[in-house]
Formats: sequence, C-alpha cells, structure tokens
Amino acid sequence: MPRTSPAVALDALLAGNTRFVSGAPQHPNQDAARRTELAPGQDPFAVILGCSDSRLAAEIIFDQGLGDLFVVRTAGHVLGTEVLGSVEYATSVLGARLVVVLGHDSCGAVAAARAAVEDGFAAGGFVRDIVERVTPSILAARTAGLTADTDIIDEHIRHTVDLMLERSRLLSDQVASGDVAVVGLGYALTQGNARIVTTHGDVHTETAEAGTGPASA
Repeated sequence: MPRTSPAVALDALLAGNTRFVSGAPQHPNQDAARRTELAPGQDPFAVILGCSDSRLAAEIIFDQGLGDLFVVRTAGHVLGTEVLGSVEYATSVLGARLVVVLGHDSCGAVAAARAAVEDGFAAGGFVRDIVERVTPSILAARTAGLTADTDIIDEHIRHTVDLMLERSRLLSDQVASGDVAVVGLGYALTQGNARIVTTHGDVHTETAEAGTGPASA
C-alpha cells in the first residue's frame, strides 16, 4: 500500500479488522506473485508488538498479507532490548510509519501478574520475569482504582506504549517529528474487533475515530 502517513497506515489496519470482524476478509498479498515481489526486500507499513497469545495473529485479524506487517510478539507484549531494537529497525531501516502495541482481553500474562500482586502467587522459571515486567501495570491500575479486566488490560497497553517511548529516544524523536505514530490497541477475543486505547502522534482520521473507542494523545 502507498505509505503516505501514519494515519493512512492505521486506516489500513482498522479497515482490515472491519473486514475480519464482518467475515469478509480479502486475504490480500498472499499469492505467489506477492511472494516473488518481496524476495529482494521488505517494505512493511506498520510494526506490531503484540502478545504471543495464539489467538492474536496480526496478519489474520487485520486482514493483511506478506510484507505488510513487521510483527514482534512476546507474552503480555513485554518490552526488552531485543524488542526495542526490532521496533527501531522497522521504523528507521524498513520505513514503517506506524507502531502498534496490541493487547487483548483474558491475557494470561496480565492474569498471572494480577495473581502475584493480589494473592502472592509466585511464577517459576523465566515466566517470573514476564510477570515482573507486567506487575508495574497492575500496581498502576490498583492506584487508579481500576478493577475490571478490560480497564486493567488497557492500563497495561498504555504502560507499554509509554515505556517504549520513554526507553527509545529514536522512536520518541520520530513521533515528535511526525514521521511515526505509536498506537495502543485492545483486541476482543470473542468479537474480534480492535479498538484504540491510546495514541501518540497524528493518526486522527475519520476511520480511526469512528467506532473504535476513545483515543488519547
């Protein structure tokens, strides 16, 4: 797709999600011709940091194809240096104009962190590291008096977006210059729709503002 702005990129994602929800996906860019076209190099229009949950396959829920999305996935969409490096590579080298943090309801990582805070549950192995990285979001939600699952998930999405911009000077500079926007989206497993939770940068178009939930700058 022509990549003219972060808003155009977000429009493409939301339009694809609408097709997915309605049961009329187009499955674009998934044929042999597209595979051959991409062999020399890639040119994704967006980079998505999503939860590793098997129900959250970005190319499917946004109805995109080969070469459209640069996808990074970790349990609970937790951030590490390798994740930040991957996101910076996608925006600074590959030219992606939009960064999306994609969370979802009934997230196991968030549930485990909540259990650790509320019930003293201790995860074992490297799962503990994931729980510890999600815990600040749980504590922030408690401080704000949030108890509903959706509200806590949204807080974790916002926390991940804020932490990404705080830790990556490159990305925050790209947002400040208008070259890139960062958006947090919350996905509903049953309905299949993705709604805007938070935004940084200029992505306010008619498609982005219609029926996708509140956006915050």
